[in-house]
Amino acid sequence: MIQIKTPQELQTYRKTLKGTVGFVPTMGALHEGHISLIKQSVAQNDHTIVSIFVNPTQFLPGEDLDAYPRKLEADTKICKLAKVDALFMPTIDAIYQKEEPLVKAPKIKGYILEGYNRPGHFDGVLQIVLKLLNITNPTRAYFGKKDAQQLYLIQNMTQSLYLDTQIIPCEIVREKDGLALSSRNVYLSPEEREKALLLSKALKRATKRIIEGECNTNTIKEEMLQILSPTAVEYVEIVDRDFNLLPEVQIDNTIILVAARVGKTRLIDNMWV
Repeated sequence: MIQIKTPQELQTYRKTLKGTVGFVPTMGALHEGHISLIKQSVAQNDHTIVSIFVNPTQFLPGEDLDAYPRKLEADTKICKLAKVDALFMPTIDAIYQKEEPLVKAPKIKGYILEGYNRPGHFDGVLQIVLKLLNITNPTRAYFGKKDAQQLYLIQNMTQSLYLDTQIIPCEIVREKDGLALSSRNVYLSPEEREKALLLSKALKRATKRIIEGECNTNTIKEEMLQILSPTAVEYVEIVDRDFNLLPEVQIDNTIILVAARVGKTRLIDNMWV
């Protein structure tokens, strides 16, 4: 595995590759969720590139940019063991210029749910993803379903800008107790971690009610909110795959989303129905 620090080096390396190239963009602090994306890329492509870059433009003032976990030595070992071909770890100065064209998320879908609570967040996400896709020029790029709205907006961007990369959605990876894996889980105390399980418990209740035949989204949301009451809920919503609000569940076209704070830690989770 080679380690690359600048976009120019990576673009030069990319020109030497023959066959398909898979790309997994991360912010580091790699866990089994990231590893599942990497393994899928390695299995489906001739070459795999992983990036580690804690992107400042997607953090709002007061968010955990400085405290975000950084484990470069461990991450490098993980990538080697996973048979990654190239690890891209640029500095902020290597990625961003003093004056840049603006990348803006869609006016509606980029400012609901995660975008409503974190205005401008998706501008930063799309800005860095566009840069990384242009630098790596991958055949396929891998993103987790846990960040469902982010996944939708990245798919929308690649289609709207005619980028020649296939976006591959990857399933959520959970702990044995149901907690969705996240780099931010390290912030949770043992007591908070127990409370964090309420997110997956609420989603399981929603799935059970749908299996029982309940399709009214307001009824399902009310039951979820009861379960989530010990947490600081930011939203519970039920949308279709294009992030339009639904009055009734549509099988194979529904995502149930939740965001809540447990202590100081903000957590998100979802279920695709």
